[in-house]
This record gives sequence, C-alpha cells and structure tokens, in this order.
Amino acid sequence: MIESGFITPIQRMETIGELKKNENVQQDGGSLFSDIFNNAVNDVKQTQANLEQQQYLLATGQIDDAHTVPIAASEAQMAVDMLVQLRNKAIDAYNELMRISL
Repeated sequence: MIESGFITPIQRMETIGELKKNENVQQDGGSLFSDIFNNAVNDVKQTQANLEQQQYLLATGQIDDAHTVPIAASEAQMAVDMLVQLRNKAIDAYNELMRISL
C-alpha cells in the first residue's frame, strides 16, 4: 500500500502459532482455519480497493508519481495469487484426509 507518497514494506503474515497466541481459538481449530481465509480475502479486497483508487487518481491527473499504479497492481495480483494458493492447499489437504482409510 502507498502511504503519503512512500511505499510501505510488505508485512509478514502471521503463523498459525502466532494466531493461536493472539486469539481465543475454539478447541477444534475451526475458528483459526476460517480466520486465515478471512484475512486472505480481506487482504485481496483491500489491495484491490487500493489499486482502483490509484487508477482513479492516475486517470484524473491527481497523482504525481505514475509508478505507484503498477506497484499497486502487483500487490493486488500477489494477494489474489496467495488466496488461490491457500485454497489449493486446503483442497489438497482435504483430499488427503479423504484418502485415509480408517
């Protein structure tokens, strides 16, 4: 994201252990699992809104540095890629669990 003309560094995602420490998690871990996906979806929404804002500012001539638009586009694309990878890993884990014979 762009703040007052400066690029903020990419923030590190919290690990599962850090999420457990920071939140009261249900015993079955369902809340933790949904929180990870909710955070990823919210990140996609936030980066997409930032991209749209940067594109609007560029189109209306209100932006001084045009390089912020491709940076915002890259951030939005990376957020979507991360969400897709999380979904793929969750599906792979589910399929692995379904293959386990009891």
